[in-house]
Amino acid sequence: MNWYLAVLKNYVGFSGRARRKEYWMFTLFNLIAMLVIGVLDGLLGTAGIIGGLYTLAVLLPSIAVTVRRLHDTGRSGWWALIVLVPLIGAIVLLVFMVLDSETRQNRHGDCPKTVAA
Repeated sequence: MNWYLAVLKNYVGFSGRARRKEYWMFTLFNLIAMLVIGVLDGLLGTAGIIGGLYTLAVLLPSIAVTVRRLHDTGRSGWWALIVLVPLIGAIVLLVFMVLDSETRQNRHGDCPKTVAA
């Protein structure tokens, strides 16, 4: 839960690097929240309004953590736009998100693994 809250607090932080754990824990908690909100929307009959508001609220933090994750793999944040290429783009972005961090300092900062250790 701390990883999720850390990403929300750094919602406009597009510079720097994000470890795999930070990205995937945020994604996990985001998915769980979306499932719960989907069920809540269904029970209340709000036709997805609550889910839409939640999605809008976490849009910017999601983009920011994706850009920081790409930075951690040594890529520009602009690579996030590859998801616009049908099917292939989502697969390529998924591969980038799964790749390990660059263990050395890159143009986006120090490796979060070595700084945290």
